[in-house]
Parts: sequence; structure tokens; C-alpha cells
Amino acid sequence: MFAKPLLSAVAIVLATATGVTAEAGYTLHIVHINDLHSRVEPVNRFDSTCGGEDNAEGKCFGGYARVATKIDELRRELQGRNVLVLDAGDQYQGSLMYTTYKGDAEIEFMNRIGFDAMAVGNHEFDDGDEGLAKLADGVRFPVVSGNIDVSGSGELAGKIHDHVVLEVGGESIGIVSALAVDTAETSSPSAAVVFMDEIESLRRDVATLEARGVDKIIALTHVGLPNDIRIAEEVDGIDAVVGGHSHTLLSNTVEGAPPYPVMAGGTPVVQAYAYSKFVGHLTIKFDDDGNVVEASGDTILLDASVAEDPAIKARVAELAGPIEEMKTRVVARAASAIDGERSSCRAGECEMGNLVTDAMLDRVKGRGIDVALQNGGGLRASIDGGEVTMGEVLTVLPFQGTLSTFTTKGRTLIDALENGVSQVEEGAGRFPQVAGMSFTWDPDAAPGSRVSGVMVGGSPIDPSATYGVVTNNYVRNGGDGYKMFSDADDAYDFGPNLADVLAEYMAAVGPVAPKLEGRISTK
Repeated sequence: MFAKPLLSAVAIVLATATGVTAEAGYTLHIVHINDLHSRVEPVNRFDSTCGGEDNAEGKCFGGYARVATKIDELRRELQGRNVLVLDAGDQYQGSLMYTTYKGDAEIEFMNRIGFDAMAVGNHEFDDGDEGLAKLADGVRFPVVSGNIDVSGSGELAGKIHDHVVLEVGGESIGIVSALAVDTAETSSPSAAVVFMDEIESLRRDVATLEARGVDKIIALTHVGLPNDIRIAEEVDGIDAVVGGHSHTLLSNTVEGAPPYPVMAGGTPVVQAYAYSKFVGHLTIKFDDDGNVVEASGDTILLDASVAEDPAIKARVAELAGPIEEMKTRVVARAASAIDGERSSCRAGECEMGNLVTDAMLDRVKGRGIDVALQNGGGLRASIDGGEVTMGEVLTVLPFQGTLSTFTTKGRTLIDALENGVSQVEEGAGRFPQVAGMSFTWDPDAAPGSRVSGVMVGGSPIDPSATYGVVTNNYVRNGGDGYKMFSDADDAYDFGPNLADVLAEYMAAVGPVAPKLEGRISTK
């Protein structure tokens, strides 16, 4: 079904658009996306797959056909000027397109658009080293990540660049990159992949490029906005940071959004939300000595005003055919919209977290299980009110996780909650959504001492007592920092698919309307 693309594994690459500007100095246009997360098809306002009827009525956003149209349009507008098209990682995981085709669709459409470079995202490891190797082999542009050593991985050795140099308009543009160091907890790289400190790694790569005479250097990263700001402030020689991972919308037109670009230590930092909804366009002006003298731009919303590329739209429809029946099958009803937004479920109790954990706990009733715990990062979308399709359920829970049960001491559960709230400031996916229990946490306290008032079944938790727990197999095996569960007693990781558990629970309960109940509170 998929043609094998030509490989690109060179360190110096001719970028897609060249030309020398007539003005003094040098101006570079960076067109960028991040965290597309397999949103090959258009999405709705909740970032889940949008139906064909809604798309025809102009209610949908993004999808690869709109991404291609906008990038093609920007290339035409900027013809003869200096342009780079960059992807800051996480093409993989998040829809049935990835579940079904395991990266083939994303690779095909990335090659159609013709990116100049891509950073490795943590979810590129979701199918192990093999999944990332497939991407690196399949795309026609370099895949970059300087703070991972893959030389010991039989699948990845020699396939990921530490840095690259792109020749654009007669100038050498260096691209350095870094990946979040907790990827071993949030995804599935093999033990052979070694992670190094982002700051130190970037400093080394910048020094290497500067020694070669490269004086224009872009950091293409997948570490999240707070770390991007730290990189901009602490790594000399970087002229801009194009990032991803935190799904942050920077905008000069959307009310409440941080500005585009964020300036950190005089260095512009940009990001363009996620899920194919926006394309960013950053313009950087350099003086003759290679110093940034001006940075401007904005993110561009890919709403219905952006036409879908006809050829890509047809190809997407072809790929969707084999899975359309399952996607469109109505499995339940929602009495109202159910909030599963990243900003909600990674920072506090959220409606989707309550619904999913209730479904988990209900599935194992009568088996001595007291509490359910779901990592907030495993919840990937909201659901609108009305009919709920299996496709929507799978967009919420795309990771093909299975139900896991085990027993553990109350002290371990408290430690797990401490882990869950330890990185809220970073928007980490480990935030715990719970059922059968409640707790209070103090965001002003130091990580490791934030949790108090833990209740199980209406009674204070007993640190020495044994409790039954249900979660997903990813968390049970230590994902998202839950290493305290990896050697739990009575562990069984091969229960039903979590998406099926949710769909069947919603159908049995009737029109669902989960509410916030005070399961999680803050001091």
C-alpha cells in the first residue's frame, strides 16, 4: 500500500527553498508544526477526529490535507526567500490511523509535504526502537536528536543525527536538538538508548557547529516550553528555539495565549499547539555578524477557511476506509460534553478522568479492588455531547493499554500519588486521576511532600494495610514514573483493552454526565 521513499541520511542537506535576500543581513523564515499525534484526518474543537458531515459544514480543523495546503501556500508566498519547514516531533500516536498503520500514513504525508528536518518526539518510541527506526528509514529528511545515544541500539544505530547543517540561500543553518530525558518513563525506548542532559548536550553540539563556522543555529526540540525557555537562556549560540511536547499555543491573536514568539534571554522561542490545528511562521532577521536583530510571526489556525489539498484528502479517505466502520459505530451517548483536555487532566481532577477510572473500577468490582488510578497523560481528547462513536473513544484512549490489577501497601499508594503530582508545573502526564479514593495536594510544597488527606472508601488510608488497585498496564509496569508499581504483588497485566472497558461502561450506564466530585483538591 505504501511506496518505499528514498532515504536521506546526510549531515548537510540542501533545503527546499533557496535564494539570497536583497536586503542587508539575512532573513530566515521558519514554518513549523509540532505534536501532530497522528491527526491525519481533520479534528473537532475537542481535538478528536471530526466526522465527514461536520467537515463538510465547516466545523473541523487541521488534518494533513490542510497542513499541506497551508505549508504549500507559505512556500509560494515566500518563493525566492529563505525558508525552512521543521517538525518538532510526536508525529506518532493518537488516532486510529497510527493504531492501524503504525507510522506508514504519517511517513507518507510528511514526505509529501517535504519537511527539512524533524526532532524525535517521545512518542516516536511508543513501538520501541523499531518504531523510530521505521520513521528514520522512511522519511526523506534528517531526524535529529542530540541528547540521545543510540549507538548501542541495533535498530537505531546510525539513523538519528546529533545535529545537521542545512544550506539555505547561501548560508549554513545549523539544527541542534534535544528530547525530554524522561522519555524512558513516558514511552518505550530500549535500555540501549542512553539519554543525556539537554543543556550540556546542546552546548556540545553548538560548539561543534561553531567550530565549523556555522553562526546561525536553530534548536529544534521536544522538551516542553519551560525547558525551551531554559535552553534559550542558558545555551549560548542558539538563535531560536522551535519546540514541542507541552502542546503550548503561542499566539498574538488568541486571547490569553502567551505571545508568539516568547523572548527568553533575547532568544525567540516558538511552539504551535498540537493535533494539526496550527502552523507556525517565524521570521528571523540576522545582521551581517549572524546576530538576531528581529524576530516576529504568529501561529496560523487551520480552520475551514483553509482548503484541504484534494489529493491528500482523497488518500486519507482511502486509508480511512478499512477502519471507518469501526470508527463510526455508535457505542454510547454523552448527556453533555466531557472534558478531557490536557490542561485539565494533567493539573487536577477532570471529568474524563472520573469517567475512565469509574469504568475501570466498575469492570473489576467483586474482585477485591479498592481504587483505580489512571495517568492523566493517557487521556488524549474530550468528547462532545450526544452520540459517542468507537472512534471517539479510541481517540481518548489511543494507546491500546490493557487493564491491570495488583495489590500494594497504603504507603506505596501515597508514594504513587506523590509521583503523580510531582511534575504538575511541567504539564507531565503522570498526574493521577482516581476513583475509590480522594486526596489533597499542595502545589506550593516541594515535590515528594505535596500529598495529604488520602482517603480510601471514605476512610483515611492505612499506610500498612494492603489495597487492591486497578490501572493500565503502562502505569503498572512503571510508566510515567510509577516505578513503585513495577514489582507489585498479585499483578495481572492482561485484562481487556481499556478503550473497550470505557465503551462498554458508557453503554451500560446510559447517557453519561461525569462531574467533578472533589476527589482531588488543593490546599
